[in-house]
Amino acid sequence: MSEREYMIETKNLVKYYNKGAVKAVNGIDLRVKRGEIYAFIGANGSGKSTTIDMISGTLRPTEGEITVMGFNLPKQRRRLSPYIGIAPQEYSIYLDLSVWENISFFGKLYGMSKREIKDQGEQLMNVLKLKEKRDVVAEFLSGGMKRRLSIAVALIHQPDLILFDEATVGVDPILRAYFWDFFKKLRDEGKTILVTSHVMDEAERADRIGLMRNGKLIEEGTPSDLLSKYKVKNVEELFLLLSRDDEIDD
Repeated sequence: MSEREYMIETKNLVKYYNKGAVKAVNGIDLRVKRGEIYAFIGANGSGKSTTIDMISGTLRPTEGEITVMGFNLPKQRRRLSPYIGIAPQEYSIYLDLSVWENISFFGKLYGMSKREIKDQGEQLMNVLKLKEKRDVVAEFLSGGMKRRLSIAVALIHQPDLILFDEATVGVDPILRAYFWDFFKKLRDEGKTILVTSHVMDEAERADRIGLMRNGKLIEEGTPSDLLSKYKVKNVEELFLLLSRDDEIDD
């Protein structure tokens, strides 16, 4: 793949449902730089997941343009697949397979050799603390362990771009902090990460954030720049402030 400044670019991205009655995403222009963690922050129903589904190519937009790593989506989704890893909000694992069987299965889907699967799979199990659960059937894992396994299968083929949709939902604060340390490690290895979250305090761990409300990107920038610009103490205060302004504008 060529070295592109922006891994993700969207122009006037729109998604309507029910013949336009529901505007899930309403005109988003987005640019995510190579080698950064970009976080979509917003309440449930703000359009974060719909946006990430369109960027991954799994959902067709009503209007607008999407370019991911130089590929036009959804038309060129298959060509993008080897370079992208997706951990959706719902667990992307097979509950009747063990931890290792899930990792191995997804590795085979990406055409990896047995040696590649073994080497990368063992490394991921170590990093995500899944090694002791190697032979446990996924159905019997805790919620946090299932989330770790979903991340492992998304990363097995060593993608350049990783999409995490509510990666920390339902996990305790200690595991949430561990996940973010892991995300930063991936970024430092040259990966680009787009993550969604409705947990406001997570935003300050990202390199840049985009605040979403009612399907719109209402503000974006680095956490420190935004807190300084609006003279607030944290992202939660910022979101509440901008939400009030948005209500007045509407």
